[in-house]
Amino acid sequence: MDEELKRMRWASRRGMLELDLILGPFMDTRYAQLADDDRARYRALMACEDQDLFAWLMRREVPQEPELAAIIGEILAFLHA
Repeated sequence: MDEELKRMRWASRRGMLELDLILGPFMDTRYAQLADDDRARYRALMACEDQDLFAWLMRREVPQEPELAAIIGEILAFLHA
């Protein structure tokens, strides 16, 4: 799990400060507590483009893939908790 956390922390460092301010705290606080399915969804999310992530996390768009929409929901719930 430690190696996975390191890889996901690195993957969560994006090219946009706004994304770093959302994904960094989520990684530090919630990632290790996620179920295996949600961790797999997060890994898939990290393969997406920054512009898509930004649009989804700012609620300007919704991912078409239900799996990505589910993890975006988790991140947004964390963000607004």
